[in-house]
Amino acid sequence: MFAVCLSYQGWAQLGGRKSFDFLNVAPSARLAALGGVNVSLADRDLTFFMSNPALSGDSLAGYTAAGYQFYVADIGQAIFAYSHKFKKIGTLSFGVQHMSYGEITGYDASGFELGSFDSGETALFISKSHQISNFRVGMNLKTVFSTIAGFRSSAVMVDLGGTFIHPTQDLTIGLAFKNLGFVISEYSETSDTQVPFDVQAGATFKPEHMPLRFSITAYNLAQPGNVYDNPDDENDDAGSFDKLMRHITIGSEILFHRNVNVLVGYNFLRQQELKTETSGGKGFTIGASINIKAIDIVFSRSSYSVGNAAYAFTVSTDIESMIFRKRTL
Repeated sequence: MFAVCLSYQGWAQLGGRKSFDFLNVAPSARLAALGGVNVSLADRDLTFFMSNPALSGDSLAGYTAAGYQFYVADIGQAIFAYSHKFKKIGTLSFGVQHMSYGEITGYDASGFELGSFDSGETALFISKSHQISNFRVGMNLKTVFSTIAGFRSSAVMVDLGGTFIHPTQDLTIGLAFKNLGFVISEYSETSDTQVPFDVQAGATFKPEHMPLRFSITAYNLAQPGNVYDNPDDENDDAGSFDKLMRHITIGSEILFHRNVNVLVGYNFLRQQELKTETSGGKGFTIGASINIKAIDIVFSRSSYSVGNAAYAFTVSTDIESMIFRKRTL
């Protein structure tokens, strides 16, 4: 049962080959709505520093964000983020990402039931970025804890990221090296826990006279070639184009109004992983962003299988400005 739990936490991504794969789940509703992967949407959502530490600059100092994602059964993810500008060291961002799997029944090697255990995984973030001209670099330091069916593991990781922000055009290019680190404690004496290292690159751009903003992101670049083989299809021999697309996520923002945006995304790998004989898969995501009196609210829906979908919401605001205004009234 323990082995099953470790593979389940991969959320079908690459067959659960790594531990701590909850770090690859989109931490916020906006990121989920744009396909689940993005390293280039800069200075528009504080939570994006969890995806690329160079995506949050001084303009988001004072902002805070919180959200929750509802998955199937009792599984859910909660996040919290806050950014503060210190006098001596500049702006730091802090975050918590917690995935709860509910209760999981544990068994020993002989199959004897050991009881039910609350299972979940948590990552604690501290992030710093620095801008030089049109370039920004950043680093996340995170401590990760995992408890599954009574077994525990922990690790320390860093994310390294960079962005190029075009001086005149609405264009940003991002690159991130994610989950570099090492395991502090193993689940058991015989387990071989591995961190989910990945390299991601992407671009976000808005045509000058169109109410649209596009993002395209390449991920799983640390594992070139075919990142997914259907174990139930012996004839699943992906061509070169399919192999390429399984590394790509596409997202778009439809800018109806400065306070209302519609978000859509497509994740080709997810579509391949979840397709069945009766369904073409569920790679599409959708969401909406609404700004009400300096409070930004984002909702998203991600389809996973027939009758099952993940729903997420994130709320963010410049809390320091709100507190300061109240004190001066």
